[in-house]
Amino acid sequence: MTGPEVLGRRTSPWVLVLHTVTFRQARALVPAVLALGVTRGLGDGPGTIIALVAGITLLSLLGAAITWWRFSYIDGDAAVVVTRGLLTRSARTVPNDRIRGVEVEAPALHRVLGLVRVRIDAAAGSVTSEEELVIDGVTRAEGDRLRNRLLTHAASAQDLIAGRHAAAEPEEELLRFDYRWLVYAPLVGSYLAVPLAAGGALLRAAEELPEQFLPEFWSEFWSPDVSDTRIVVRLVVSALLLLILGSIIGSALVNWRFRLLRRGGALVAVRGLVTRRHTELDIDRIRGCTISEGLGMRLVGAARVSALVTGLGDATRRGQVLPLGPVELARALSTELVDHPGPLRRHPPAARRRSIARGTTPGLLVAAAGGAVLALTGWWPLLAAGAALVLLGVPLGLARYNALGHVAGPRSFALRSGWLVRSHTVLQDRAVVGWEVRQSVVQRRAGLATVLACVGAGSGGYTARDMAADEVAEFTRAASGGWAATLTPYD
Repeated sequence: MTGPEVLGRRTSPWVLVLHTVTFRQARALVPAVLALGVTRGLGDGPGTIIALVAGITLLSLLGAAITWWRFSYIDGDAAVVVTRGLLTRSARTVPNDRIRGVEVEAPALHRVLGLVRVRIDAAAGSVTSEEELVIDGVTRAEGDRLRNRLLTHAASAQDLIAGRHAAAEPEEELLRFDYRWLVYAPLVGSYLAVPLAAGGALLRAAEELPEQFLPEFWSEFWSPDVSDTRIVVRLVVSALLLLILGSIIGSALVNWRFRLLRRGGALVAVRGLVTRRHTELDIDRIRGCTISEGLGMRLVGAARVSALVTGLGDATRRGQVLPLGPVELARALSTELVDHPGPLRRHPPAARRRSIARGTTPGLLVAAAGGAVLALTGWWPLLAAGAALVLLGVPLGLARYNALGHVAGPRSFALRSGWLVRSHTVLQDRAVVGWEVRQSVVQRRAGLATVLACVGAGSGGYTARDMAADEVAEFTRAASGGWAATLTPYD
């Protein structure tokens, strides 16, 4: 460990302030300190509270100082080495040619102190399942230097200079976020989660307030007169408006001044208001892309695009190259990143019949149970509910079937599936590392098969459900080459 400790770089000393203020090192000790105060019989006066806060702050400062003292990193010619730990020392080494992407992020407190956090995606494996190296608390200049150095795989001081020159090359802007697209935010589940979480936190906080603080509001809010239709309507409308407004604000904070750039051999995405993120992806390691359209998004013609990069951690967020926008723009960007193989082929009629059967089976089971209940007790609502589920299952099955599709082209292939969230994935033929064919008893009788393309990017596997069994060999051979020609469903 002598090399990394002597020659390694350290983060900025300002990181001590950062970690002390956020109690990063003392969070686990807070319950112990509070329990100690209780067992010692301390009072609840201002002096006790000040003493507890001071004690926790000192512990946090001590932990931050030890962590900073025993943390170092080296961005060498061939590898990155991160060394940490006091009693148990660890040194993780990642070769430069295994680095898949670098993200420089600056949360609000980091920006106040002039610091950034560097996340390095490393496809090098780890027994602790860590896919990232994190260097927290370096200056903005050092973060930019690290990003340029690592993504150009510098091997000498001359390569470092060349990396800086590459960063200064003219940029090609592929797209810029249009704030008119924020109207799509209420149709995206992840953006709706922001106001829901905030509302839940506010409700929990309100429960702790004494009733005498807001007596009128308290009684009207917690015990509304539900017999008054006007009050119920006002509550529902207010909740919907707050939900819509919260999702728009959340989307704006995350995607503020979003830009997607092509800089040399890298794809650069910059976004964020409170936390500013700068994500840089190696274009040579992009193996495909996915266009995602939720049910509500399809109704208004909106979509999201994510690049599938080998070895990229947190691919859903880090690989996002279009957070939200018109579906036409999403398709154009997808074609810009990966050659599209052409129009999708529909799955056979047997797949439609199976999809409808899967959609109506729950309703048929409920209806059967309802018929038995009706015969024994004369109670009919369960039977009616089953019939309603059967009727709803037919369009649901048709929607699932209409979402299916696949096609293989000269250099890429595409798969589409999903009803609630429709995913159209285009992959390069070199992305495939294996194929898996699955057949249930029902599928074998219907002449269908489910084909899984195993890839080293994105979620790791993409499925073509209920494909015609006699098309499997042709599709896999066209999508990945002759080595897959013998792949056939089970007899």
